[in-house]
Amino acid sequence: MRQFLVFSLIALALAPCSWAQKNREANKIALEASESAKNHDWDAAIEGFRKATAMDHKYAANLSAALQQRGTAAANERRFTEAMADFDEAVKATPEDAGAHERRAAVAMKMNDFDKALADYSAAIKSNPHEVRYLLYRSYILELKGDSKSSMADTEKVLKMQKDNPEAQARKTRLEARMKTENPPPQTQAAPGSPPKPE
Repeated sequence: MRQFLVFSLIALALAPCSWAQKNREANKIALEASESAKNHDWDAAIEGFRKATAMDHKYAANLSAALQQRGTAAANERRFTEAMADFDEAVKATPEDAGAHERRAAVAMKMNDFDKALADYSAAIKSNPHEVRYLLYRSYILELKGDSKSSMADTEKVLKMQKDNPEAQARKTRLEARMKTENPPPQTQAAPGSPPKPE
């Protein structure tokens, strides 16, 4: 019993030392990754931040930022599949990062994956509900998909925040016209037994 107690105390005493060592190592790796990012060596930066994040989750935001930078570079070169993979990993690393969702949604739209873009703009809005840009993009996608009612709801939210927003005003006008043709007013019916109206 006494040997077990002594062994347990030694293990407890050594645990903070190994944690501190691991933390110093993560800091060193993250610092090297930061230097790589400054030099736009995204592959080295991402690899370094992956290692640092595995040791200490506080580096997840750095990993996400480097992935987003590499993803943006790939998207600018029209390598959308590579960009999407980087943005997927960035969102996984920092799921509350509205910017990561926005960038992934932009690539999804380029790939005509409007459902994924819609989900990402919804996530971005959840993280940052007062960002007009996210509401406008989601409203645009909903309009493309033919969901006039939901598109109008987002458009109205924008107009409450920015009543003179020209994009929202134009969309509201378009949606009102579309909704009138989609849902025409009901026609009055003749009373039972009345002769039908001539055509």
